[in-house]
Amino acid sequence: MRPVALSIAGSDSSGGAGIQADLSAFAAFGVHGATAITAVTAQNRAGVRAVQTVPPALVRAQIDAVFDDGEVRAAKLGMLAEAGIVDAVADALVRRRPRWLVIDSVMVASSGACLLREDAVAALRARLLPLADCLTPNLDEAVALLDVPRAANEAQMLEQGRALLALGARAVLMKGGHAPLPEAVDLLVQPQGARRFSAPWVVGADTHGTGCRLSAAIAAGLARGDALEAAVDAAKRHLGEHLRGRLSPA
Repeated sequence: MRPVALSIAGSDSSGGAGIQADLSAFAAFGVHGATAITAVTAQNRAGVRAVQTVPPALVRAQIDAVFDDGEVRAAKLGMLAEAGIVDAVADALVRRRPRWLVIDSVMVASSGACLLREDAVAALRARLLPLADCLTPNLDEAVALLDVPRAANEAQMLEQGRALLALGARAVLMKGGHAPLPEAVDLLVQPQGARRFSAPWVVGADTHGTGCRLSAAIAAGLARGDALEAAVDAAKRHLGEHLRGRLSPA
């Protein structure tokens, strides 16, 4: 039987991000994908047109139904939208703790639309970060979680990764996709040290949903038994192949 990974996230009508991207990544790693949908969005690569959140009680019921059906090896959190949903997810995960929890702190869509209300940021910080085996913030999400200026170099990324560890996460993958660096650099920061992952920029690729896909691929690797560093390495290679397959025509 294939290992099970659970995505707790929003639905993207364009299929490029959210639950749909997560299921695609799970399938690529040979992992069975289960879902708990937190919000339904009307969106495409140009932007988010409408959002309807799911009642927190229904989000909790979806999570319980998945766990009641069998062992969930890893869970991945994406768009949680509002404080009530953050609390419902935290309550469920404290009771149902999977072996691995990956948190993609989705706050703003690639198009600039807000996907996490202000009151939910504090709840995410207080209730979910201490449960995270791996937190995967981009530079702007780190700013919101820490209330600090945006990192402009690798030294600042490392410093912010360590600050997020201090909030309770057991590992932090600081994503440098928005940093003004000569190559794409992510830093996996753990209490015992940091590992640098780098790759050439993929110019002209459609980047919609790449954060969702990367965190889901990490969760999938963990679900099938990979160690964290190996899961991140495999997820990075998967994302690079995905981006190269989405290059815009010349």
